[in-house]
Parts: sequence; C-alpha cells; structure tokens
Amino acid sequence: MSNDRLINIETKLAHQDQLLFELNEVVTEQQARIMQLEQLSKSLIDRMRALGDATPDGAPADERPPHY
Repeated sequence: MSNDRLINIETKLAHQDQLLFELNEVVTEQQARIMQLEQLSKSLIDRMRALGDATPDGAPADERPPHY
C-alpha cells in the first residue's frame, strides 16, 4: 500500500471517529431532553387528573348556573 493511500485512509478514519463522537453527543442530549419532556408530560397529566377530581361530578368549576 502506498504511503499516500494509507494517509488518506487514516484521515478518513479520523474524520469518521470525530463524526461518530459528535453524533453520540447529539443522541445523548436528545435522550436527556426526551426524558425531561416525559417527566413534564406525566406531571401535567397528574395535575389535570387532580383538577378533574377536585370538581364534583367532573363539572367545570366556572360553569354558570342554569338561570342565566
């Protein structure tokens, strides 16, 4: 194998290693964000259920009386 060809292969490998590292960072950040959003979603669902349980018979708390 010629020296130039070997250098070219090593250069490509170094670029691929850097790209793989960068992609891994992106995936790691995305996973952390997904976990945060899942927790927020669960929290909002729990709050909505609690609000639904707080009103009698599931009726809205700000509903106008029938005589209006």
